[in-house]
Amino acid sequence: MPIALLSVYDKTGIVEFAAQLVKLGWSIVSSGGTHASLVAAGIPARKVEEVTGFPEIMDSRVKTLHPKIHGGILADRDVPQHLEQAKELGIGLIDMVVVNLYPFAQAIAKPGATQDDAIHNVDIGGPAMLRAAAKNFRHVTVIADPADYQAVLQELKQGGVALGTRQRLAVKVFSATSQYDALIANYFSDGGMLQLTYRKQQNLRYGENPHQAAVLYSAGTADTSVVNAEVLHGKELSYNNLVDGDAALSLIREFNAPAAAVIKHTNPCGCATAPTIEEAFNKAYAADTQSAFGGIIVLNRPCTLPIAEEISKVFAELVLAPDFTAEALTVLTQKKNLRLLRLGDMKSLQEKKAYRSLVGGLLEQDLDVVPITSESLTVVTKRAPSPEELKDMLFAFAVCRHVKSNAIVVAKGGVAVGVGAGQMSRVESVEIAVKKAGGQVRGAVAASDGFFPFPDGVEALAKAGVTAIVHPGGSLKDEEVTKVADELGLAMVFTGVRVFRH
Repeated sequence: MPIALLSVYDKTGIVEFAAQLVKLGWSIVSSGGTHASLVAAGIPARKVEEVTGFPEIMDSRVKTLHPKIHGGILADRDVPQHLEQAKELGIGLIDMVVVNLYPFAQAIAKPGATQDDAIHNVDIGGPAMLRAAAKNFRHVTVIADPADYQAVLQELKQGGVALGTRQRLAVKVFSATSQYDALIANYFSDGGMLQLTYRKQQNLRYGENPHQAAVLYSAGTADTSVVNAEVLHGKELSYNNLVDGDAALSLIREFNAPAAAVIKHTNPCGCATAPTIEEAFNKAYAADTQSAFGGIIVLNRPCTLPIAEEISKVFAELVLAPDFTAEALTVLTQKKNLRLLRLGDMKSLQEKKAYRSLVGGLLEQDLDVVPITSESLTVVTKRAPSPEELKDMLFAFAVCRHVKSNAIVVAKGGVAVGVGAGQMSRVESVEIAVKKAGGQVRGAVAASDGFFPFPDGVEALAKAGVTAIVHPGGSLKDEEVTKVADELGLAMVFTGVRVFRH
């Protein structure tokens, strides 16, 4: 009779799975809470200590770490000496191991979690059994994910679990235990080591260009993200779609009021807030319709029929929204290639770090999430901004922190009407933003992601009709720049926070 060892923290589906194994003629060995759950459901199961002849000890820290368990898992059925030793020592061969691990990630994520909580949730026996079974996948089926129960049962009913399936499940185990160990190592590390683990989610058609191969990997977090979004319609997501979509979501998280943006090459070419999501979309798209062609549209409210009807008239690559009304989907799905991503709950971001790869290395930094409020601004000119100017300054600076440097954003009435991005000279970004804004620049405000090193940028903005400027400050020429602003009758405020983005 084949033997299955079941020892799971997540008991989803385990009773039903065990019941099916028994029907198929399997004998069950289990430990602790798993055994209690099985017995309570009327499923015959032996306790681990009945097999080992040794009780659980040290608050259950030691229960499966025993030769009669690991010998039964690791015995190579193709090596006669292994089988002879097992027989001599009374070790029963274990043909299946079903284990999932203590929830270390959830434990350390709880508010107020202590190091003792973390240590308590470091699983020892679970990873040891999983790795042993995965090593011996030629003879043992190993399951670490309840999602695999049904597929394994189906193969058992057809005569046995195929070698290819056992190898696939073993790879899944090694990946899971690797992630688990990396998480623990990072938690206890003093910062001298970083281990990141990602699971392959899908191959992409190509990377930034057709001659570059590309793959999407998932970190496995529950954050609202383009990686976790539900694809409702359209062509397969491309590398550039994902990069632009990530930039779009990063920007739209800035706003609580209804907001919309159009992203092109990771920069916003239009962004707006308004009392309704329909008005926000119309204003964001109208800000620069030329650049918006072939862009990515993002909303922080569900996409409605009026918005869908407007999108259907233009060329867009991708629409991201928390949800889509049924009427909106009816319209948008008529565009065969338009990708639609449902983000779901726009909850706060749990991720705290950002990474960028280098050839031969990796950069890590904190996410740029320092809040900028009216209370955190410092007025440095003789004229303070009006309430309307102040509101637009905060909006413009929020958009500016998502524009590639040197970044200038001209805003008016909650709309980014002109964006200058990615220039080597700040004054050239000013010229581009002013040109993009056109007639809207008069009476508008401007935001800069870094300080003005010379007065020329301020002079150009004032000449165009900008009335107020917000920037980080911190230049040796701050005093000179502020003096020019006073002479031109501008209101100027410092944030004290640079939001430079390469």
